[in-house]
Amino acid sequence: MSRVTLLVNGESVTADVEPRTHLADFLREQRLLTGTHLGCEHGVCGACTLLINGEPARSCIALTVACDGSDVRTIEGLDDDPVVVRLRAAFTAEHALQCGYCTPGMLVTARDIAQRLPDADEARIRLELAGNLCRCTGYAGIVRAIRRVLAEGVPATPLLAKSLPALPLTQTVSAPLRVVPTSGTPLQQSVRIALPLARVWDAIQDPHLVAECVPGARLTSVQDSVLRGEIRAALGPIETLFSGEGRFAFDTDAHSAKISGDGRDGRSGTRLSGRAVVRLRALDDSTTGATVTMEYALRGPLAQFARGDVVREFAAVIATTFAGNLERRITGGTIQPVQRLPVGTLLLRALWRRLRALFAPSR
Repeated sequence: MSRVTLLVNGESVTADVEPRTHLADFLREQRLLTGTHLGCEHGVCGACTLLINGEPARSCIALTVACDGSDVRTIEGLDDDPVVVRLRAAFTAEHALQCGYCTPGMLVTARDIAQRLPDADEARIRLELAGNLCRCTGYAGIVRAIRRVLAEGVPATPLLAKSLPALPLTQTVSAPLRVVPTSGTPLQQSVRIALPLARVWDAIQDPHLVAECVPGARLTSVQDSVLRGEIRAALGPIETLFSGEGRFAFDTDAHSAKISGDGRDGRSGTRLSGRAVVRLRALDDSTTGATVTMEYALRGPLAQFARGDVVREFAAVIATTFAGNLERRITGGTIQPVQRLPVGTLLLRALWRRLRALFAPSR
């Protein structure tokens, strides 16, 4: 692993990454900045275009370690950029997008054209756009949108003016909650279990009992500290079966349990790596507090579903379901087995929460 420090959308980020990790994968999988789209992954289609030190670059072929100390700006970091604000309005007015998959990279390139070539004619605009492919629009609307913005006049708008903090990039900024761990994206949930600490701790050390309480999980074998099993998930008609193995360890003094593992879905080839740490503490004589910290890395065709809102819903549902099942299991009750993780339901729930927050009356 190599440690890198980047300025991502104006925020200092320090992380340990594998030398072969491409910048697009790092941003999407570890930072959850999924506005950077992956298309050809050969630097040809331009969907992954972003800004590195103010210059357009293909993030799918840029190694993260090679960008150490760089200022990286994704489409999310250009949300309030004056030029991009005008380009978005022009793209809408000129019907310059259809499916929208190429649009983030197209906007980054369009911004560069507007800043670097304010007098560009249609032929030059088309030449500059040659590295950004669109299979929907025929480019006519995109060209019209850029020409509209150029015709209005575009003042020079350097990115560094308001984005960089007054610190050198080599200085480490203290931000422990934002530092990305080596294994993936961190998520944390806290739950209450209406049982004494001693009873919960005894149960946590039984891998078979724990697996029964995790929705979609099935344990196939336990040998020493090595687990083998599978996790099923479903997104509408798409069903996945991640099979793999992991290891577990216990810290009796700290009342904590850790499990880490890797799995692969045989149908899609998607790989899932993750780690979960459960820490217990006595809230009172009859109640235990459990903090579940999860980290994951999803690579492959299904990585597109690793969106922030959906993943947070996963964390909340898994943690609360696990705690409820564990409580019932310890007290001798029965639990309703969940054969697969309901990804589609979680996606709809995340969308509903976002819409509700969007249209909630301001106070």
